[in-house]
Amino acid sequence: MWRFASQQNEYPRTGVQARRRGDVGFGKDQMKNKKQVWRGAAALSAMALALALAGCGKEQAAPQANKPQVGVVTLKSQSVSLSTELPGRTSAFRIAEVRPQVSGIVQKRLFTEGGEVRAGQQLYQIDPALYQASYDSGKAALARAQAQLRTAALLVDRYKPLVETRAVSRQTYDDAVAARDQANADVLSAKAALETARINLVYTKVLSPIDGIIGRSLVTEGALVTANQSGAIASVQQIDPIYVDVTQSSVQLLRLKNAMASGQLQQADGAQAAKVTLMLEDGSTYAEAGKLEFSEVTVDPTTGSVTLRAVFPNPKHQLLPGMFVRARLAQGVANDGLLVPQRGVTRSQRGLPTALVVNAENKVELRELVTDRALGDQWLVTKGLAAGDRVIVEGLQSVRPGIEVNAQEYQARAAAPAGQGGQAPAAK
Repeated sequence: MWRFASQQNEYPRTGVQARRRGDVGFGKDQMKNKKQVWRGAAALSAMALALALAGCGKEQAAPQANKPQVGVVTLKSQSVSLSTELPGRTSAFRIAEVRPQVSGIVQKRLFTEGGEVRAGQQLYQIDPALYQASYDSGKAALARAQAQLRTAALLVDRYKPLVETRAVSRQTYDDAVAARDQANADVLSAKAALETARINLVYTKVLSPIDGIIGRSLVTEGALVTANQSGAIASVQQIDPIYVDVTQSSVQLLRLKNAMASGQLQQADGAQAAKVTLMLEDGSTYAEAGKLEFSEVTVDPTTGSVTLRAVFPNPKHQLLPGMFVRARLAQGVANDGLLVPQRGVTRSQRGLPTALVVNAENKVELRELVTDRALGDQWLVTKGLAAGDRVIVEGLQSVRPGIEVNAQEYQARAAAPAGQGGQAPAAK
């Protein structure tokens, strides 16, 4: 009966039901099973509690472990030598256009086109026949005038004692003195004419007025040239040293003067202030340093710029007139300059330069900046940052203002030399 009943009720509900069936032993087994169930439930509860506590611990540790790690640069104020790059063009130190000073036929060209010539070197030979004849005629006229002077002088010497004895009238003596003086004047005139003829004869040899490089000849042998003609027959340019004329906008000049007046900049020392370096069209730096000669005192009304002139040694003739160059001029010294790596400066939607800074609470702050110019791979910042600020330069993509970060000093920063200035200023 029990076996049949147990098959129908595999799991009796209570011990009372078992007792009703008259099987007391089954009630003891049931109580034993209940104890095992409760023990298993207690063990499961303990495990669940342990897991819950462990989860809470992880949740509490998670914020600390999930702080973004960023690389920062701690700013330090320093003296920064500022310079500016200005566009310019080279021009010859001296230019001499060669023109004939007498008329005639060109007999010879005595130079190599494009070669070096010296001052006083003969360049052309103009037919001298006519001028030689004029010179010879002048010599003859001088000799005749000198002979007449001697005759007039002898007559005066002869009349002088006679006029004292009244053997010759005073009038005759005065006429002799006047004739002598006139003959003397004729001699002087003949000498001047002879000198003119000699100069014209010399001018048949066309000479170089300066040292330099001569260009192509604009006349050939057999060409007729005239005295003081409008067109040059050749041109000589002295290019060692050579000038570099650069232009600076009046706005830049005003900013520089205002910075000097406000104390943001101190004027560079004498030798450094006049020093100029040159960048060529291919991007290379010219080996020779130049110096600033002068600055124009007026602003060009058509361009709004001021012209400055520098002079450079050019012994190898590497610089040629008309080349485009960029000149770097010293402007002054910023005593408390702040240099910020360019990788740490971004642009806002309004186009303003900004930087992310880690404050004392290790939270990220957004700062709007005012930058002056680029110095190598850094910005010179004039507003928005201070010495001691920690600027984020690495990990910018993983942070935003207001969150807490784990800041580490950025060791791989390669700072540009403070004395090398750029031209392009940042938007302010």
